[in-house]
Amino acid sequence: MLAALTGAGLSAAAGLNAFIPLVLVGLFARFTDFIVLPDQLDWLQSWPAIIIGLLLLAAELVLDKIPGVDHINDLLQSLVRPLVGGVIFAATAASQVIDQSEFWQENPLIAGVVGAVISAGVHTAKSASRPSVNAATAGTGAPVASFAEDATAVGLSLIAIFVPILVIVVLIAMAAVFYRIVTTGRRRRRRRAQLEAEERAEREERAAAGIKTPWWRGRWR
Repeated sequence: MLAALTGAGLSAAAGLNAFIPLVLVGLFARFTDFIVLPDQLDWLQSWPAIIIGLLLLAAELVLDKIPGVDHINDLLQSLVRPLVGGVIFAATAASQVIDQSEFWQENPLIAGVVGAVISAGVHTAKSASRPSVNAATAGTGAPVASFAEDATAVGLSLIAIFVPILVIVVLIAMAAVFYRIVTTGRRRRRRRAQLEAEERAEREERAAAGIKTPWWRGRWR
């Protein structure tokens, strides 16, 4: 059970930022006994894997905070994040330290699929919420949202490693936040469309009556 929660937490973190849990797992496996990777995934703690992960993480931290570019980055990460999530779940759920889970050790393919599905779900929610944030803040909210997502990825990764039972609470909270952001954005878009339709109808009525609409009316309404 704890092994599955650890894998789920790290996979969910990968859905927010693929390289934060990847680097943390590599570092913990290399320098501590909290994670002992299975032989087939021992390469995650190698220096080349850690260094490449850090370089990709640096690029991700910058690109995800630029309005417009963050959407392109999310599209590119649509394959990367589920892939990393699957690898991370298979690596940590099969760890010999966390839970001694024979099932995950004997079924790495199932572990990989479960991790990929979890990561893809979080990535989809993140990608769906970001346009709402950008639209509501004229793009200025993108860096703030990105910092919040990065902090959540770090916190969730550490919770998954040290207190995996709390992963359930964090995932429920994340789902609630994403749902609120997406639904609020949809309401704002519907309200904006309604106002625009009302303005068009009013302009058409004034034009039909030969009344000129003041230049400031449409701008400041």
